[in-house]
Amino acid sequence: MIRVRLIEEFIGIAGPMIDVRSPGEFAQGHIPGATSMPLFTDAERAIVGTLYKQQGRDVAMLEGLRIVGPKLASIVSEAKELAPEGRIRVHCWRGGERSGSVAWMLDKAGFTEVHTLKGGYKAFRNHVLAGFAAPLKLAVMGGYTGTGKTELLSHLRDLGQQTIDLEALANHKGSSYGAIGEAPQPTTEHFENLLWNATERMDVEKLIWVEDESQLIGRVKIPDAIFQQIRIAPCYFADVPREERAARLVADYGKYPKDQLAEATKRIEKRIGPQHCKTALEALANDDLFTVAMITLTYYDKTYLHGLGKRDPTCVTRVPASTKDMRAIAKKATEEYGEHEHH
Repeated sequence: MIRVRLIEEFIGIAGPMIDVRSPGEFAQGHIPGATSMPLFTDAERAIVGTLYKQQGRDVAMLEGLRIVGPKLASIVSEAKELAPEGRIRVHCWRGGERSGSVAWMLDKAGFTEVHTLKGGYKAFRNHVLAGFAAPLKLAVMGGYTGTGKTELLSHLRDLGQQTIDLEALANHKGSSYGAIGEAPQPTTEHFENLLWNATERMDVEKLIWVEDESQLIGRVKIPDAIFQQIRIAPCYFADVPREERAARLVADYGKYPKDQLAEATKRIEKRIGPQHCKTALEALANDDLFTVAMITLTYYDKTYLHGLGKRDPTCVTRVPASTKDMRAIAKKATEEYGEHEHH
């Protein structure tokens, strides 16, 4: 049986979901958890689209059938492997021809429940963007570069707090060095989808911790509505001495190739100054990573302090801290904000 579902119903149904859009569309952004099972390659989709514009629907439809025909058996086979119980969700871009034809085929192939998405992925995107307007009870874990804010989030989770790791969703640690050792970044569109998915799993009546971030994390952008909420949320600022932070950066980044560290240092040459950059590169060549870290932290500390200055000072709790006991920092933060009701 084929059932057309609105977005709220569609995402709430348990079980596998297939996205029959082209690989390029899927890479641009997709519903988290969906499996890509494209009807057309990117090139084939372009051919059919051009025919539709130039010669009309009937000609495009015939070409589409000619292309898809040889693929039908493998699509059914893959779908059965993915959903052996016979319940599956299918969607395309607008909820039209592609998902409709695959749903019909799966129904004929014996699937007991085939759910399609009214409005397709476009409806999902509208749902995501609308969802960002909803107020969240946020608390921000702050601290200069090298504090270990990501580790602090993990301690907060261990202490029973809700957390969203924005850097993990973005595959980037935020600085010029942030892409080193990470997988390729998602598009901003897909980052938004992942962020929506993370907030969907939260109890929005309770506090959610995030790390203090710039709006741009590498190449992806935190949605305006969420970033504005982060900016006005209470911020627990763990003030760790620069030497401790430099040592942590050496431990975190020292294992990576020198040429990658050199490239990242050159990218901030204008900001740290040509002479400081030259000194940092010489120190890197001599395996003196601590000096590299101390030089770059001079710049990053100023940048972070500038961002912190945009917050309401009454919403910032600045506490001396040490990386020697990260769990203690997290515990103190929960004592400060754990019961905080922020609207």
